Amino acid sequence: MAKTKIAYFCQSCGYESPKWLGKCPSCQQWNTFVEEILEKGNASVPDWKTSSASTSLQRANKPVEVADITFREEHRLLTPDKEFNRVLGGGIVAGSLVLIGGEPGIGKSTLMLQLALNMPNVKVLYVSGEESDHQIKMRAERLRESEKSKVKSQKSEEEKGCYILTETSTQNIFKQIEELQPDVLVIDSIQTLHSAHVESTPGSVSQVRECTAELLRFAKETSTPVFLIGHITKDGMIAGPKILEHMVDTVLQFEGDRHHVYRILRTIKNRFGSSSELGIYEMLGEGLREVSNPSEILLSQREDGLSGITISATLEGMRPMLIETQALVSASPYGTPQRTATGFDTKRMSMLLAVLEKRCGFRLGAKDVFLNITGGIRVEDPAIDLGLAAAIISSHEDIPISAKVCFAGEIGLSGEIRAVNRVEQRIAEAQKLGFEQIFISKYNMPSAAKDKGKLDLSRYTIDVKPVGRIEEVFGLLFG
Repeated sequence: MAKTKIAYFCQSCGYESPKWLGKCPSCQQWNTFVEEILEKGNASVPDWKTSSASTSLQRANKPVEVADITFREEHRLLTPDKEFNRVLGGGIVAGSLVLIGGEPGIGKSTLMLQLALNMPNVKVLYVSGEESDHQIKMRAERLRESEKSKVKSQKSEEEKGCYILTETSTQNIFKQIEELQPDVLVIDSIQTLHSAHVESTPGSVSQVRECTAELLRFAKETSTPVFLIGHITKDGMIAGPKILEHMVDTVLQFEGDRHHVYRILRTIKNRFGSSSELGIYEMLGEGLREVSNPSEILLSQREDGLSGITISATLEGMRPMLIETQALVSASPYGTPQRTATGFDTKRMSMLLAVLEKRCGFRLGAKDVFLNITGGIRVEDPAIDLGLAAAIISSHEDIPISAKVCFAGEIGLSGEIRAVNRVEQRIAEAQKLGFEQIFISKYNMPSAAKDKGKLDLSRYTIDVKPVGRIEEVFGLLFG
């Protein structure tokens, strides 16, 4: 007989306790514990694995010296989506468990179904616990509306490799997996699955943990990549809660503003590559279109003569981008000035305003300041400090800055312009898009480096302006 026990889980962090607690000792939240009934079977073999399986997989592991471990180049499965390959670190790794989170309706299911339909030589099993097979078929037809040249009566190569399964029981899913033996498995979504080993409702902490553990064992022992689509909470965190992010190999965050057509696929965690990459998509009526050059879409077509707008050179992972930074400075009508930032850290904006007032003498204490990063994206790169400061002063003085000038520099508390990493890529991107001048820190120049030269200006046709203090920048722009 299976042994049943009761445990209490924190809904915020997943902390497990044998009794109810008013305050979680892990995340310090109040009244977050819920009671769940756990049932653990005697069999340790997962249901997807037949009893006649080879016993060679049950060998005991022994410690091995690092020098004796044979390294083998990992084989990655490349998808037709270059943006998706980038965020995964170069393609899909065999046996990897990837979690994709995002707000409801942002396009997670569309992204994964579009990926499953566009891999003709790969057998993909798309398991849906939220939609029927007819709903998925309607979405698949809508994703192919743009392909007018295909004959609808003829079964395309794309349809041959995609299989749809509407099921929520993990035991039934593993039976179908054993018969079909897919190359890639997609679960939409992990919060809808339930396992017979746990007596609790689907979406609870214990169910999510048990279902993810079963899929993790399946992925590692069969070398089949598994994609999990996860819900997020009202705070923007992946529901589950944090235990999901610790169990998987890669965590991807699909984000964007509903009022913008652009979506961003950002890497939060990646055991097989960089965790700072992102891919940009455009949401269209026939699906998601990958954006190969994000700088062109993030820069609005504007005429000269508008104050408070500058262009900053930022870096996301290995990809340089030029973004438009906007600022509005106006008199505060209510006495208490407002500080609002969209796509930028509000605390860092307060620091920049304090530096401008202390080091440059601009009186901004009684002014309302609004900052905006266009395109609906959020930037944490400190290299956009210089561009934001220039936009603030441009709006304060009502003096426009030329659209052919861009900025790349971090501002310190003493008003110095600090060096930024990979400045060569930023300059090359600005030159490629036709900018005529770029302001960077003088500490990125070869003369200021104690080691080998950091920057070779001979290969650039753009006018590079090295500056050391913020006062120099304003003297060149507005002097």
